[in-house]
Amino acid sequence: MTSYLDHAPPAPGQALGGLVGEGADEAVVLPLLLTAAYHSKTDIPGALREARAAHPLLTLHYGATLGPHPLMTSALEGRLAEVGVRPDPDTAVVLAAAGSSDPAANATIGRMARSWRGWRTVVPAYASAARPTPAEAVRTLYEAGAPRVVVASYFLAPGFFADKVREESLAAGAVAVSPALGAVPELAAIVSERYREALVRADRVAAAG
Repeated sequence: MTSYLDHAPPAPGQALGGLVGEGADEAVVLPLLLTAAYHSKTDIPGALREARAAHPLLTLHYGATLGPHPLMTSALEGRLAEVGVRPDPDTAVVLAAAGSSDPAANATIGRMARSWRGWRTVVPAYASAARPTPAEAVRTLYEAGAPRVVVASYFLAPGFFADKVREESLAAGAVAVSPALGAVPELAAIVSERYREALVRADRVAAAG
C-alpha cells in the first residue's frame, strides 16, 4: 500500500489504520526517499509513532531510505545512456539532487559524485536549499574547461524539481539532462533489499510518548 506525507491521501496513519482494519498486526514502512533528511528523520518517524499509539498491537518496522546505495550510480548512468550520454573523459557530469537544509544529506550527494568513475569529473548540485544550483554547476564546469557538460537527475519521479533542473540546466548550456529515475530495475532491487533489512533489524517503532 502506498501513502504520502503531503499533497495526496492517504497519509501514513490512514494507510496503516486501513491495514489494521484488514487484520494486519505487523507492517514494514519503506521511505521512498533518495537521501536521509528531514522527512525520513522527523516527519515519517513522528507519523509512525502516532500510528503506534493509535494501534498499540501493530508492530512497525521502519526501513532505510533508498539512497545512498551502490546501485544508484548504475541507475543514473543508465538514464544518461537513454539520452545518448555514456562515460567519457571529455564529459563532465552535474549530479543534481533536490537539496536539503540538512548538511549531512547534501554531503551524501557529494560523496556519491566523488564515487563515479570514467567521466571527466562529477560534481554535486542542488535544486533548492543549498548551492551550487545545477545551472551554476554547469557554468562553472565550462569555465574550468570542460568540453561537454551533462546533468544526471537524481529525482525519483518527474515533477517540479525535475522540470526546473532540466529547464535551467539546458539554458546554462548543458548538452543533455537525464530523466528522473522512475521505474528502473535498480530501484526495485534496492526496495527489496531495504524491505529485507527492515524485517531483520532489531529496532521497531515505539508509540509516541
